[in-house]
Parts: sequence; structure tokens; C-alpha cells
Amino acid sequence: MSHVFQRYMRKPYPVAVAGDGPYIIDRDGRRYLDAASGAGVSSLGYSDAAVADAIARQARQLAYVYNAYFTTEPAEQLAQALVEMTPAGLDWVFFGSGGSESMDGALKMALQFHIDNGQPSRRRFIARRQSYHGCAMGGLAVSGNVIRRMLFEDVLMPAEFVSPCYAYREQRAGESDADYVRRLALELEQTILRVGPHTVAAFVAEPVVGATNGAVPALPGYFKAVKAVLDRYGILLIADEILTGSGRTGTYLSIEQDGVTPDLVTLAKGLGAGYLPISAILVSGRIFDTLADRRGYFIHGHTYNASATPCAAALAVITQIRERGLLERVQVQGARLRGALAQRLGAHPHVGDIRGRGLLLGLELVRDRETKSTFDPTRMLWAGVQQQAMQRGLICYPMGGTADGMNGDHILLAPPFIIDDGHIEEIVDKLAQSIDAAVATLPAEARR
Repeated sequence: MSHVFQRYMRKPYPVAVAGDGPYIIDRDGRRYLDAASGAGVSSLGYSDAAVADAIARQARQLAYVYNAYFTTEPAEQLAQALVEMTPAGLDWVFFGSGGSESMDGALKMALQFHIDNGQPSRRRFIARRQSYHGCAMGGLAVSGNVIRRMLFEDVLMPAEFVSPCYAYREQRAGESDADYVRRLALELEQTILRVGPHTVAAFVAEPVVGATNGAVPALPGYFKAVKAVLDRYGILLIADEILTGSGRTGTYLSIEQDGVTPDLVTLAKGLGAGYLPISAILVSGRIFDTLADRRGYFIHGHTYNASATPCAAALAVITQIRERGLLERVQVQGARLRGALAQRLGAHPHVGDIRGRGLLLGLELVRDRETKSTFDPTRMLWAGVQQQAMQRGLICYPMGGTADGMNGDHILLAPPFIIDDGHIEEIVDKLAQSIDAAVATLPAEARR
């Protein structure tokens, strides 16, 4: 009998015992091709010896020191590597242990920046509908994920929400991409003016919306338009790259592809590639200098900030990415996977959209392609696809509430960077079978 309090209770879980490249092996010997990298985490797969060796070396030498007393060589080297890997202006790194932790840290850093900068009235955050920024109370407060918020709504910090850049469903008929972007930027500006520019601390956004919306990238020009509005009113941009960063979309930060440098960036998941928990906040020089010159310390911290062994693991991950040319590989294999999905499922009657960047791709499932109508959410088609895929030895990352928070289904794919063409063929074949099998389990009237 298990005493582990699992996320889904009273549900049997297979017991994973080993990893082999992009595969997980359970104790019955079944192999599962992980086309989700867990939750977008295991970018190097499950058996990278170089990372494991780096962890073992550091653990033997010095596993941990408290960050209030010491720095360490792995922390210093990792921070240097992250500054080198990311756009100019992000000059400082504050380490953490997980994405939700670092998102809450980034929100607090934005608030302290404005206080230390003589603008204490800036206490409000603006985010987007259909977004997700973590399960801690601060990140959840700025998340537009209806299902994850609903039980805690009355205790969350107030936040304002604007429309996502969700062209598949929210771009108007006949509206050009440029006009749609202008409309979204105007909505943001009107929201700022309504609540009072002097009250807004930061705007929080994922460059590619992940689990909530199914790999929805912003249209060209969107983030430049957003940044122009924010700069006009002295508002910070926080880019949530917990899922999209660390090379997942083919550049180390996804927002590089949007031509914008944020004030703060949160990283996690692929930063440590699943080998040890680690996260980071990338911080602009302006924010660091303000905190350092006015107060001299950041009123925030956790026991395992900048812990030596996780930093050594993440440094080894970055070394692998650099030495093996994995950013370029993500671009190539991402294009091949997307092309294979389009060839096999592009005309599927229940696949409405295939989208994403690099090796972060999404398929939106619909009852009818022409009307974009959704399946009955009580049928939980997304869960059916996940179950069918597991039976076939494929792990994917489906979710519900895609269209509006309650309705709609999507499948997120975020396979390890190391997948080859044979893995792509296996992913597409098993996923197509799983979608068909899951739809077939629905009553006939639910499919029409």
C-alpha cells in the first residue's frame, strides 16, 4: 500500500525505475516515450551521464552552504553562463528551487523596486486571461487559469486581466495580424489608464502560453507593442519563461524571438532538466542597482537559494546544450515534428489548430473544425487522450479549459531536445492513434 499523497488520489500509478534517453521504464519493463519531458522539464532525457557525474562530483565536494553566508563556484559559474546565454541587460541572477518560488520572488522584486524607487503606490499587477504562472499564492493570483484559481479566488491578491494573444479564437474575421496586435496593445493601455498608471507595478506574460492554452505563441510585433505601452507608463515586464525558456523553443529565451528584453525573467523546468530542482530570476541592471543602492538587500529568500549541487547540475545542462548544439537541434527537430503532425493530423476532423515554437507544440481539439466548437467539458476528452497514449507507451501533456477557461481540449508536446527522426515518427503515430481512440469512446451525439 502506498502512503504517497499523489496529485490524483486513489489512482494507481506505474512505478518508474529507470530512464533511457527520452524513454521512462517502469518496473514491469514497459517503455514510455516521453513526448512531454514530464512537464516540459527533461530536456536532455533521462540518462545523461555528464549531468549525473557533475552532480556526484559536487555532492562529494560540497553539497550545500547557506546562501546568506557563502557563494560557491557552481553558483558563480552558472550565473555567468546565464548572462552569456541571454540578451544584454539581464545582468544578474537570483536562484531558487522551483518555478512557483521564483515567480513569487519576481513579483516581490518588482514591488520592492518601485518602493525603493520612490513609487510605493505601484502595487498592482496586470496579466492575461488563459495564462498560468505557478501554484504558489502570488503566481496563482496573476494566473488567468480559471480551473486552478477557482477554489482560492477569495484569498488571492487582486490582479487585472487582459486578453491573450490567441489568434485562433480571438482574432476577428478580416482583422489583419497588425490590427489584432494594435487592438490588444490598446486594451492593455486602456486597462492601465482605468486602474491608474501610478498603481501598476508590472505586466506578467508567457512568451508562448503553455499548459493553460496549449503552446500559443504571440503574433509578430505583439511584445514590442506591449513593451512600448509599458515603457510609456514606467511599468515593468516580467517574462514567465519557466516552461518556454532554457532552450525549449530554439533560443535560450523564447522572448528573444520577439525582439524584446524584459525587466525580469523567471526560469525553471529545463534549467536543471529534471536532474535536480532549480530555478532562477534573471534581473536587469536597473532593478539590481535600485535595490542595491537604496536598501542594499532584497527582502526575500529561501533556504536552498543558489544551492551548490543544483547549480552544478544546471551548469552541466547548459554545457551540454552548448557543446552539442542543442538549440539548433531544437529548431530542426521542432520543425520536423510540426511538419509530421501537420501531415498526419492537419486535416483531422477533430484537430482545429497545430501551433507552437521549437519543441513546444500544441494541438487544439475541436468537435467541429469549421465552427471551432468544443467538446462537452464533462467528457474530459483531454484525459481520455492521455490515458490512451499511456496505454500505447506515449506520454503527452493534455489539458482542458483551452478555449475560455472551462471549455476546450488541447494536447501539449514538449519532448526532450535529443529526439531523433524515429522518435518523431513514434510520437506522431501513437498520438494519432490515441486521439482517434479517445474520440471513439465518446457517445455518438458527443462527437457531432
